[in-house]
Formats: sequence, C-alpha cells, structure tokens
Amino acid sequence: MSKPSILISSCLLGDTCRYDGVGKKNSELLQLLNDNELIAFCPEVEGGLPIPRPPAEIAGERVVREDGEDVTAHFVKGSNLGLEIAQLNLVNLAILKSRSPACGCGEVYDGSFTKTLTPGDGIFTQTLKTAGIDCISDEEFLRKNT
Repeated sequence: MSKPSILISSCLLGDTCRYDGVGKKNSELLQLLNDNELIAFCPEVEGGLPIPRPPAEIAGERVVREDGEDVTAHFVKGSNLGLEIAQLNLVNLAILKSRSPACGCGEVYDGSFTKTLTPGDGIFTQTLKTAGIDCISDEEFLRKNT
C-alpha cells in the first residue's frame, strides 16, 4: 500500500522561503509525518515573489505589502499552481504554516501590520478548501497529534 501524500508548507521542512528568508523547520511535526509522502510547496515563491521580500498581509480581498503594493496576483498564481500539484498527487490533506497570508488556517493577520489576528484563511488555504482538500495549520496538527 502506498503512503498517503500530504502537501506541506515548504518552510515547515526548513526551506528558507519565508518572507524574511528563513525556514521554520519543525522536527516534531516531521517526526509525526515520517510515514507519509510529503509534497513541499511555497505558493508565495511559486507565484513569483523573491526571497527575502517585504511582509504582506490580507486586507479585505487583496494581499498587500506594508508599503501598500498589491501582491494579490502573485498569491493567486502560486495558489493555483499548488492546487494543480495537489490534485496531480491525489492530496487530500495539507499541513500549512499558521497565520501566513498564503497558508494561514483559521486565522491570519488583519492587514494593519500590527500583529493583530483575525478569523480567516490564507489565499492558498482558501483555494485548497474550495477544491475539497482538508487544510490544517502546523500548530493545530501538533495539538491534535501529540
């Protein structure tokens, strides 16, 4: 029997793809997932954003940088590419980086750049959920499985 394929935010594997140019490797999470096929993906980088890059937050229907630049198109492009990869690999679960404007699950920053959280999902999470793929944040996954 083949191992289940799980899509996972690349930064959780330690890839230095976050806006600040660092990774967020989570060894405890990776240990729990060692019997699964992990498909790493970063919708922000795959959407054409550089590393490092100015921070971005969701403001209404848009994703904007702190300087006001609208980067929504990059997030949408990367999210659509990630959905294609998930569907090609028959992914039914995605474990995504909490609070990210792309990957946040259940809460994201509110667009004020004051570290204020608001209920909602990142752009990639919204895309995956609309396609019927279950999404959970790294933090929630750990709470439920440790």
